[in-house]
Amino acid sequence: MITTSDASNIYSCEFFPPKTDAGMKKLLQARDHLDQVIQPAFYSVTFGAGGSSRDRTVETVDQLSQHNTPVAPHISCIGSSRQQIRQMLDHYIASGVTRLVTLRGDMPEQSSTANDFKHASELVEFIRAETGGHFQIEVAAYPEYHPESHTPQSDFEYFKRKVQAGADSAITQYFYNLDAYLHFMDNCEKANLDVPVVPGVMPITNFQGLVRFSDNCGAEIPRWIRKQLEAYQDDNDSLFAFGIEVVTSLCSRLLEQGAPGLHFYTLNQSKATTEIWHRLRI
Repeated sequence: MITTSDASNIYSCEFFPPKTDAGMKKLLQARDHLDQVIQPAFYSVTFGAGGSSRDRTVETVDQLSQHNTPVAPHISCIGSSRQQIRQMLDHYIASGVTRLVTLRGDMPEQSSTANDFKHASELVEFIRAETGGHFQIEVAAYPEYHPESHTPQSDFEYFKRKVQAGADSAITQYFYNLDAYLHFMDNCEKANLDVPVVPGVMPITNFQGLVRFSDNCGAEIPRWIRKQLEAYQDDNDSLFAFGIEVVTSLCSRLLEQGAPGLHFYTLNQSKATTEIWHRLRI
């Protein structure tokens, strides 16, 4: 499949902080492969529920920052005090980081830490007040609505507040329903929200893992995809091939509809992402 793409589009990849030295070695190998094939605009690094992986996030960002590709740490307000956020911002500024993915963050199952911020919009406001225009601030968008939102409209209002607070652009939760993204962008246009909203892309490599992720974050797996994956769950080669076909087609249609780029959730692996990229022939 061949698609065309605007030269200004942003393509990026996401990692999570590994827990072991072996995991870090695997991540760096994936980074090197992605650098060779995709040459991403930046790599983002996730932040655990309630700040549970805060130190590992900083360590991973520091490790990746030694390379040429820019790094965008996730920074979330749940489980973080103003002082902790300020310390992280100072560290990232000193390290040359110029982009942040700013989130509310997931609630941990148990937490006794103080929360000085309740919403991502408050964190965006704080970062802008403390650092001015130093950081390019990305926020999250939910075309299929955040699982904790009461209504679709209330969910979109939260997104508007983040943009109005000073966000430069957004990355969506992953989805497999093109219409959800197009509807979300129609709402942005009606609300005069003129910021790039880059689709988040989850390559499909494991049926049970995808179902678990999707149930937790509220992403819908269309019935026809779920049934085919279920049929292939004991046939890794067929599942991988089908997943690549589905996600490549989605990416192609997104770019044809004017999406300003793609953000790949790599799960610290490169094979599926680079295969999709080769098929897109951007």
